[in-house]
Amino acid sequence: MSAPVFADLVGQEPAVAILSRAAAAAAAVVAGEPVESGAMTHAWLFTGPPGSGRSVAARAFAAALQCPRGGCGECAACHTTLGGTHADVRFVVPEGLSIGVNEMRALVLRAASAPTQGRWQVLLVEDADRLTEQAGNALLKAVEEPPARTVFLLCTPSTHPDDISVTIRSRCRVVTLRQPPAEAVASVLRSRDGIPADRATWAASAAQGHVGRARRLANDPQARQRRDAVLAIPRKLTGIGACFDAASALIAAAEAEAANATVELDAREKAALETALGAGGTGKGAAGAARGSKGQLNDLERRQKTRATRAQRDALDRALVDLAGFYRDVLVRTMDSPVSAVHVDLAEQSAAAAKAWTPDSALKRLEAVLACRTAIDENVKPRIAVESMMLTLWRG
Repeated sequence: MSAPVFADLVGQEPAVAILSRAAAAAAAVVAGEPVESGAMTHAWLFTGPPGSGRSVAARAFAAALQCPRGGCGECAACHTTLGGTHADVRFVVPEGLSIGVNEMRALVLRAASAPTQGRWQVLLVEDADRLTEQAGNALLKAVEEPPARTVFLLCTPSTHPDDISVTIRSRCRVVTLRQPPAEAVASVLRSRDGIPADRATWAASAAQGHVGRARRLANDPQARQRRDAVLAIPRKLTGIGACFDAASALIAAAEAEAANATVELDAREKAALETALGAGGTGKGAAGAARGSKGQLNDLERRQKTRATRAQRDALDRALVDLAGFYRDVLVRTMDSPVSAVHVDLAEQSAAAAKAWTPDSALKRLEAVLACRTAIDENVKPRIAVESMMLTLWRG
């Protein structure tokens, strides 16, 4: 039986078994007892598709390492680790497009110290694929010469060299997570969130195994409206002008969604920094302090702009995943394949498209959406990539 702290890992039984065994071995190390050979190591690499639970697995494992009972889910060590406040667990959750070398050097230096409260020093990098080359080199040096009680937990989409350097990957034990089955996701939505069975089943299928997105679709009417708008695009592509209009609407929707997600946080951060810098003061030296604070405010604005760009790209990528799911359903229909549909509520629309398109045409459209995702990930301007995609979706 797995530890309670791993309960949120949906459909990942093989990975949970590996991590539970490692947590038990880590507890034996702390207690000075004999350790099962190969069960525990100092560096781990969690890979898997979006929504598979890479960061969830890493956080749960970090909690199990710090917990005296191997991940009970109830003690202070578990609560603080899962909540991101444990003194000996450092989380790297990049808000921008990359993780810089200075940030990584500071974190590696801190992780090299002895644990102050917990049993291990843990450095958890949720998006290790965003490490710059210099930051990756700084991390590699620490992974190659690890302190005795430090554990590195890295999360990436895959072990491809574009995601994580081969050298770092060779120093880590890889835990591969799979896309959870829709049935498992629906079961979680029903049992833990109290979502009605029919809505849970629909959301699990539409989210393509992404637990967090399935939960949002089931609970958030605005998320459902955004999805409906995206899936209406294929019907609107009636000409070149319509393609450019659809591209503009998709970009604008992603920007609006990102703004809604970040505007309150931006305002709170700016207000907190201004207060810390003595904004509004009228005493002696207030003017000089205000001039001196301008650089820090500008630095905050740059960070917030980078975060906004990341949020826009993430929102756009979610839309593209929905769109890819539709063209995948059409392709399945054209080939009469006995595979379940992603968007079960659009069965009539996908059936009509399947009658009008050949399998080759449906595949070309699906590939255009996937190529757009790749282009944006490689820093092609989103508007250019989306406009090109829309023209291919229209022409087939």
